[in-house]
Amino acid sequence: MATHSVDPGSPGPEYLAFWRERHLCTLTTPRPDGSPHMVPVGVTYDPEARLARVIASKSSRKVQNVLAAGAEGARVAVCQVDGRRWATLEGRAFVHTEPERVAEAVRRYAERYERTPGPNPERVVIEIELTRAMGSRTR
Repeated sequence: MATHSVDPGSPGPEYLAFWRERHLCTLTTPRPDGSPHMVPVGVTYDPEARLARVIASKSSRKVQNVLAAGAEGARVAVCQVDGRRWATLEGRAFVHTEPERVAEAVRRYAERYERTPGPNPERVVIEIELTRAMGSRTR
């Protein structure tokens, strides 16, 4: 089972198709002490913008971890697994509160996961500016 890297801005069709399937993912963020914090999340992948998006409440630990990283962003990874297939996206994460960015993230989430999240006035979007993509059995 070979692992391969892809350009996060121009993945192959199988890699992109895998990220369009409905799968629960994990997000790993660094805690202030540097240790990893991993939680299940829904993730959407936008290769044209070189972004992955995660919607969350602004008080969540994952959001607080990203904010604690400061202006340079937090180095994070999102991953999904289905049997022997897996794919990981890595990059710098930033928290955004602008209504249009949050709405776009919610729209993409609803499209991928086939359900629209309920209203949440505390909702923000974690946008991950992608620097690396890799996977196995996705091409």
